[in-house]
Amino acid sequence: MPTLSKRALAAYSVVALPLAAAALPVHLHVPKFYAGLGLELATVGMLLLVLRLLDAVSDPLLGALADRIPESRGGRRLMIAAAAPLLAAGLWLLFTPPESPSLLAPWLAASLVLSYLGLSAASIAHFALGSALSQDYAERTRITAARGVAALTGVLLAAALPELLVQKHGAAEGLSIFALGFAPLLLAAAAITVFAGPRAGNDAPPLPFNRAAVVQPLRNPRFRRLALVFLVNGVAAAVPATLLLFFAADVLQRPDLTPLFLLIYFVAGAAGMPLWVKLAAAQGKSRAWLLAMALSVAAFVWAYFLGAGDAAAFAVVCLMSGLAFGADLALPASLLADVIDDDEHDSRPDGAYFGLWHLLEKLALALAAGIALPALQWLGYQPGTAAAAGSALSVVYALLPCLIKISAALLLWRRFDETRSPQGEAA
Repeated sequence: MPTLSKRALAAYSVVALPLAAAALPVHLHVPKFYAGLGLELATVGMLLLVLRLLDAVSDPLLGALADRIPESRGGRRLMIAAAAPLLAAGLWLLFTPPESPSLLAPWLAASLVLSYLGLSAASIAHFALGSALSQDYAERTRITAARGVAALTGVLLAAALPELLVQKHGAAEGLSIFALGFAPLLLAAAAITVFAGPRAGNDAPPLPFNRAAVVQPLRNPRFRRLALVFLVNGVAAAVPATLLLFFAADVLQRPDLTPLFLLIYFVAGAAGMPLWVKLAAAQGKSRAWLLAMALSVAAFVWAYFLGAGDAAAFAVVCLMSGLAFGADLALPASLLADVIDDDEHDSRPDGAYFGLWHLLEKLALALAAGIALPALQWLGYQPGTAAAAGSALSVVYALLPCLIKISAALLLWRRFDETRSPQGEAA
C-alpha cells in the first residue's frame, strides 16, 4: 500500500500544533488571571470543574457525529473547519474579559464552553481522520508519530510564549496578545489540513446518529482491553505531571529549572518517536510499547533517590523517560486504528472510537489528581516545606507512577492481543 508523502503528512499534522498549544494556557493561566480580576477562586474552580466534566461527557457524542458526515461533504475535515473558529473565538474571549465584575462569571463560562467545544471537536475529528488515512500497519504509526511531533511543538510554544508575553506586557495585555496571535495560526493550520491534507478514500453512506453509535466501540473486546491499558498508562504519566512543580521546588529545591526539565522531556519525546516507529514496524507495536514502558520505569525510578541539588541527575531522568514518552505519542493511537479494523463494515467508525479515547485521556488526568494529591496529604506532606530524597513526596512522585506503569505493562502483555504482525499476517 502506498505511503503518504512527507508533504501530505505535514499537511495533515500541522493543525495538531495549535490544537496542542490551546489547552495549556487555559489550565495554567485562567485561574490566576480571573482571580486577579476579582472573581472568587472558588467560583473559578467550580466553573472549570463543571465545564470540564461536561466537555468530557460530550466527547463520545462528538466522535459519533464525526462519523456521520459524508466524505463527499468534507467528512472529518468539515468538522475541523467548523471547530477551529469556535476555538479561536473562545480563546480570544477568554483572555479579553469585560470590565464589569458582575459579567466575569458568565463570560468565563461562555468562553470556556466555546473553547472546550472547539478543541474537543477539532481534536477528535483530526485523530479520526488520521486513523482512516491508511490501512497499512506501519504507515499508521508514521501518521500518529508525525501528529505527535506537531503536538509537542505546540506544547513547547504554549509553555513559553504566554509566560514571556505576561512578563513583558502584564497578564491582561500579554494573554490577549497571545490569543489574538493564536487565532490566525489556528485558522491557517486548519486550512492547510482541510484543503491541502490527504483525504480518506472511503465514502460509505453515513450511519444513523443514535445511542448505539456512541457506545458501539464498547462492543469490541480488543478495544476494551486496549482502552484499559491506555487509561492505566495515562494515569502513570499524569501523576508526575501533576506533582512536578512540588517536586522541583521541595525536593530538588530548583523551581527555577522547571521549564528546562519540561523542555528536555518533550524534546526527548519528539526525538525518540522515529526510534519507536522503526521498532514497531520491525517487532510489532505492542512489543515496542512494552519496551518503552520498561525504559520509562527503569529511568524514572531513580527520581526517588534524588534530593536537593540533584538537578543534573534529574535532567538525565527527564531525558530517558522523555525518550520512552515518545512511544506513548506514536503507538497507542496507531494500535487503536488497527483495533477499529475489527469493527469495519460499510464505513469505519473512527470518530466513535476516538471520542471515547479522548474521554479516557481526560479521565486519566482526573484520576491522577484524585489519587496523588490525597495520597500526599495522607502521608503528611505539606507544600512549601523541604522534602528529602525518599520522602512522602518522592514516593508519590516517583514510585507510585512506576508501579502504575508496571500494571499497565502487565495488562498489555497478558490481556491485549495485537493479532497482526508487522507484516500484516495473523499473529
